[in-house]
Amino acid sequence: MPIVGIGTWDLHGETIRHSVRSALEAGYTHIDTAEGYQNETEIGDVLTDYNRENLFLTSKVLPSNLNYDSVVESCERSLDELGTDYLDLYLIHWPNPAISLRETLSAMEYLHDQGTVRNIGVSNFSAYQLSNAHHISNIPIAVNQIEFHPWFQRSDLVEYCRETDVIVEAAAPLARTEILGDETVNELAEKYDKTPAQIVLRWAVEKDVIVIPKSASEGHIRENIQLFDWQLNELDHQRLNEIDLGQAVYDTPVRDWTDEVYGIPE
Repeated sequence: MPIVGIGTWDLHGETIRHSVRSALEAGYTHIDTAEGYQNETEIGDVLTDYNRENLFLTSKVLPSNLNYDSVVESCERSLDELGTDYLDLYLIHWPNPAISLRETLSAMEYLHDQGTVRNIGVSNFSAYQLSNAHHISNIPIAVNQIEFHPWFQRSDLVEYCRETDVIVEAAAPLARTEILGDETVNELAEKYDKTPAQIVLRWAVEKDVIVIPKSASEGHIRENIQLFDWQLNELDHQRLNEIDLGQAVYDTPVRDWTDEVYGIPE
C-alpha cells in the first residue's frame, strides 16, 4: 500500500479530474475515494488513461448502506463508476450502531471471496469498535482510516492498531489545512526550507502512517509527495509530538444521526 495517496473528499467535476490527473502525473499511485464523495464517475474518467494494475484504489461504503445487500450493491456501483473490476481496499466509512457489524463484515467477506475487493478495512473506528470487528471478521481488517495529525495524535488508538497489525491511514492529515498556521509547524518549515504541509506529512510518514492529503492545486499535489529524500531530526520530530491538543477537525464525539449519511430517521 503506497504510503502517500491523493485524497478526493469534497472535489467534484473538472476539479477532481484535474486533481487526480495531476497526482498520477506527479507519481502518485494511490487514490482514495468513497461513494459518499459522489465523484467516482469523474475519477473513473481519468483512470481510463492509466494502467489499472499500477494503481492502488480505495473506496468506502456509506454507513447508511451497511446491511448485507446494500454493501454488495454499493461496491458494485463504485466499481462501475470507477471503471474497474476490483478495489484494492474497501472500507466501512463510518460505524453505524443501527446495523449489525456482523452483517456488514459478512458482505465484505463475500466481496473479498469474489475477488472484487482485495483487502477490507474500516474508517473512523475507535479501538473498541475495531476490537469488535476483529472478533467478528473471518478475514483480516487491513486498515483503520482515522483523523490523525499533530493536533490529534490518538496514541492509544494508534497503539492498538499497531498491536493488532492494522495499518493506520491518516484522513485529513493536514487537519483540513487548519494546522498549516501552527507556529511550530511554520518554524520547522522555515528551518528545513519545506512547506508547512510537507513538514506535517513527513512527521506522519516517519510514524509509518499512510497519508492521503487532498488538494486541487497542481503545485501542492506535487509538493505533498516530495517526502522521501529528507527527514526531520529526532528533536524536531519530538517538537511536533508535543503539540498534540487532542483537537479533532471532523471526528468529534457528537453525531447527527438523522443525517442521510447514517440513514437513521428520528
